Amino acid sequence: MEVINALGRRKSAVARVYVTEGTGKIIINKRELADYFPSELIQFVVKQPLNLLGVLEKYDIKANLVGGGYTGQSQALRLAIARALVKINAEDKSALRKEGFITRDSRAVERKKPGQPKARRKFQFSKR
Repeated sequence: MEVINALGRRKSAVARVYVTEGTGKIIINKRELADYFPSELIQFVVKQPLNLLGVLEKYDIKANLVGGGYTGQSQALRLAIARALVKINAEDKSALRKEGFITRDSRAVERKKPGQPKARRKFQFSKR
């Protein structure tokens, strides 16, 4: 099997993933998964698509993460892994879609508007 690559985005985080057959190693920005994401919960989020299909020990994953915070990065990585798994085996797409791993979460920070202190907050108004 050659290298399969995929891209995942969430908020301002971008994850580029390179999947090869292997023993289940996940390397992010040249660091182990546990070193990059110390939180067990976030490690679980990253592994969700692999656990769903039962292929956790079947593939080695090298990921390049840029931008965003750790939650956005982990969700971008989850999307990229799910997309790579679909490239490997198209029959897995329906199972991954059912769990919501194929859909890109389009929510992002709303821009600040001029004449207001924040995106929706208005300056204090007093009639007097």
